[in-house]
Amino acid sequence: MQRELTAGNLLDDKGRLAEAGWARSELRRYRRADIGAPWYRIKEWDYYCILSGDYGIALTVADNGYMGLLSASWLDFAAPDTFTESVILPFTRGRMRLPESADAGDIVQTHPKISLAFRHENGGRRLTVDCPDFARGRGLSGEIRLDQPEMDRMVIATPFPKAPRAFYYNQKINCLPATGEIEFDGKRHVFAPSTAAGVLDWGRGVWTYDNTWYWGSASGLVGGRPFGFNIGYGFGDTSAASENMVFLDGRAHKLGEVTFHIPAGTYDGAPWSFTSDDGRFEMTFEPVIDRSAAMDLKILRSIQHQVFGHFTGFVVLDDGSKLAVERLLGFAEEVENRW
Repeated sequence: MQRELTAGNLLDDKGRLAEAGWARSELRRYRRADIGAPWYRIKEWDYYCILSGDYGIALTVADNGYMGLLSASWLDFAAPDTFTESVILPFTRGRMRLPESADAGDIVQTHPKISLAFRHENGGRRLTVDCPDFARGRGLSGEIRLDQPEMDRMVIATPFPKAPRAFYYNQKINCLPATGEIEFDGKRHVFAPSTAAGVLDWGRGVWTYDNTWYWGSASGLVGGRPFGFNIGYGFGDTSAASENMVFLDGRAHKLGEVTFHIPAGTYDGAPWSFTSDDGRFEMTFEPVIDRSAAMDLKILRSIQHQVFGHFTGFVVLDDGSKLAVERLLGFAEEVENRW
C-alpha cells in the first residue's frame, strides 16, 4: 500500500501523527510546539551531501535534544579516503532553532572549531563551511550553491508501533545541481552542475529508543538527464508507504519495497545488491569508501556505516519504460542507533 498524504498539520492536538503516508512536496506542516513528547526524545537535523566525481562533501547540523552536532566530512574517492570533524554540543534542547520547514528558514551555527551556514536564496540554497583545523590542520572551507528548480521530492510521515506520540517526518530532495569551490588542505576543488549534484536529508521527529535503518541515495546525470533515487527501510511502521522513489527530469516515480543485500562481515569489499518487490529497482553497488563511526556508551550506542560507491543496474519508470544506470556515484548505509 502506498498512501499519499493530504495537506494539513503533521500532528493532531494530542501530539500524534495525523496521517501516515508519502508525498511529492511538503504538504504537512511540522510545528515543534505540537509535539507531545519530552525534549530529550525530539530529533531534528539537516544533512547535505554533494558528490562530484573524485571528491565530495557532507555537512550536518543536528539538534537531538540532549546533544547537538556540527559536522563536516571530506570524501576523496581517488585515494580513497575520508576525513571528518565533528563538534558535540551538550543539552541543546531545541535551542539551535532548526527551521520547521525544509523550504524556509536559514541555519547559521558558529563554533570556534567549525562554522556552518545553510541559507535559502532565490532558486536554491547556499552552503558555507569554515573549519580551520579540519583533518589535523589541513583546513576545510568554501561555499556551494545548490540550484533547486521546480521538482518533486521524497516526503514521508512514519509512525512507530506501540508509541503513539513517536513519529518521523522526513524529506529527501535529490538532484540539486551544485556550483562552487571547496578548499581542502590548500587545494581548491570545483563543483559544477555537469558533474556535481547534492541531496538534502531533512528530518524532524520523535524517535523510539532502539532503531536500525537502511538508506541509499544517488543524484547525477543519466543520458544527460537529471536522475536520482531515494531508497530505504527499517525505521518505524512503513505499512502506509515506503520511502522508495526514483527521480527523472524533476518528476517522481514511486516504488514499492526495496531490499538491501549486504555481504556478511564487510561494508567496503564485495559488491552489494538491491532488489525490489515490484521488479522496478535492480542494482549492484561497488563500494569505494566506508565512512564508518562507532560509539558505545551502553545506554547510548551508534554504529554507522555510510558506504560510498557506484550503482549499476536499471529502474522501471511509471510508464513502464526501463532506464539503464551505469556507475552512478552515490551511497548506501546501515545505521544502528540507541539514543
